[in-house]
Amino acid sequence: METWWNVLRWVLIVLATGFVGYVGRFGAQWLIDRARARRQAERSGTQERAPADAFPGSDPKDALKVEKKRVKAQAKAAKRKG
Repeated sequence: METWWNVLRWVLIVLATGFVGYVGRFGAQWLIDRARARRQAERSGTQERAPADAFPGSDPKDALKVEKKRVKAQAKAAKRKG
């Protein structure tokens, strides 16, 4: 009886490991595809950005920081292009 339990336990461990590996790989592939699509949208310029005042109740300092980061990212992208 002890041998059957050990065999069954190892089979269940292997199946659980395979399931976790499959789901992890699927999730990682999904994240990679999502990041790739976002990068492609940024390169083509089709991604729309919300205006700084689109978030009611936000601090004006935060809006300035966001705008500054956006300008910096555009300058960096322009520098990379040529």
